[in-house]
Amino acid sequence: MSTDQRPPRANTGMFRTKSVEQSIRDTEEPEHALRKSLSAWDLTVFGVGVIIGTGIFVLTGKVAKENAGPATALAFVAAGIVCALAALCYAEFASTVPVAGSAYTFAYASIGELPAWIIGWDLVLEFALGTAVVAVGWSGYVRSLMDNVGWHLPASLEGPDVPGGTFDILAFLLVLVLTVVLVLGMKLSARITAVVVAVKVTVVMIVIVAGLFFIVGDNYKPFIPPAVTPEGGGDNWTAPLVQILFGYEPTNFGVMGIFTAASIVFFAFIGFDVVATAAEETKLPQKDMPRGILGSLLICTVLYVAVALVVTGMQHYTELSVSAPLADAFKAAGHPFYAGVISFGAAVGLTTVCLILLLGQTRVFFAMSRDGLLPRFFSKTHPKFKTPYRPTILLGVIIAVVAGFTSINELATLVNIGTLFAFVVVAAGVIVLRRTRPDLPRAFRTPWVPVLPIISIAASFWLMLNLPGETWFRFAVWMAIGIVVYLLYGRGHSRLGRDAGAAGS
Repeated sequence: MSTDQRPPRANTGMFRTKSVEQSIRDTEEPEHALRKSLSAWDLTVFGVGVIIGTGIFVLTGKVAKENAGPATALAFVAAGIVCALAALCYAEFASTVPVAGSAYTFAYASIGELPAWIIGWDLVLEFALGTAVVAVGWSGYVRSLMDNVGWHLPASLEGPDVPGGTFDILAFLLVLVLTVVLVLGMKLSARITAVVVAVKVTVVMIVIVAGLFFIVGDNYKPFIPPAVTPEGGGDNWTAPLVQILFGYEPTNFGVMGIFTAASIVFFAFIGFDVVATAAEETKLPQKDMPRGILGSLLICTVLYVAVALVVTGMQHYTELSVSAPLADAFKAAGHPFYAGVISFGAAVGLTTVCLILLLGQTRVFFAMSRDGLLPRFFSKTHPKFKTPYRPTILLGVIIAVVAGFTSINELATLVNIGTLFAFVVVAAGVIVLRRTRPDLPRAFRTPWVPVLPIISIAASFWLMLNLPGETWFRFAVWMAIGIVVYLLYGRGHSRLGRDAGAAGS
């Protein structure tokens, strides 16, 4: 192949891009192919299943009490808008490049191999930590339910968060069981998820409908509490990066408190991007992907805002519980029955969050392996179930051990910064691919390009700036490790690079 026939930057250096056509051809290799079994309904259920979880059952009370008061509902709206902007970009990519890997695959097709590796490395951390964080939260809810009926685990098996605990056996076992479910097949995973999501949404509706009868109007006063400076003024290590960079005094409540709250409750929306990782296993990805991504996000945003308004109306924000705000608000109103139902729904609901985060991570790992950036050993699918069983088993065991031994608090913010970084890359990729490949058939087109993707990038970056400086430091360290791994292994083993070398020889 002569030099003048080759795309200008497609096959050379660390910014070589993988064509959309080549990405789709790779999915047709029999031993590296995934079974197409998912519909738009399955995708919407997956999205709702992974989005409604830790955020709605835990974070509502924390941000209302510490950051925004009743205006927590506005924080959910702000975070939802940022996610909606990103979702429009994800929907175009997922319908144009229906290949496993989500933001990693999109970056490879538009920006280049090194950015794709960086975002893939970022997603592996995001989904792994997310799975472990939620598994530990699930374990806490289950232990609480066990306590209600008089069952108790030995203290040593209750996890590092409990005095005297060393290993969280429940979190460990949950991840192992879900690993087996994912190995057995996507349709089984979809059926389990559908049942659990039905339970979870029912519980959320109970909170909204039953809670309406216990709202006290005075609890909404003031709706946006006046800004206050936190005790000590915040230090340069834990303060939001925007405060470190520009030197303004950090505040809770007020208008800035709403933005700080939005950067925290953003964790509650993580999940709709995971839907995009299942593009390759969707029957009609061009139509079903946009419906699944945008539909699940819209449903969850409405439910979040409604729950935030009900809970802050039932109990004054200064009295809300941080650990279990929904259940405790009903206890305070004299209705412990509803509190028990909510605890059960939370425990059941967090199961699907773990399942789908684990699914997302294994699909990204699988896609990177198929491209040669990670060992190709991991890109073989199971001969019967057509699932990427090797990375699923490896990552499942590792995350189970991490969830069992680790007390994970601050690391949850790493999940936020990782996801926001992915949003930035995907939005930039939409602009680039529109310019470099205007000929591609796009079943869904992001409106107002490049204006909307630019707004998406700015909004995501603003929320990133509101995260603590220590989160940025940890994120930078993980990214640096990733670049070293790419230079030592991925660059030399890349299938795209080797194919280019063979064509040029």
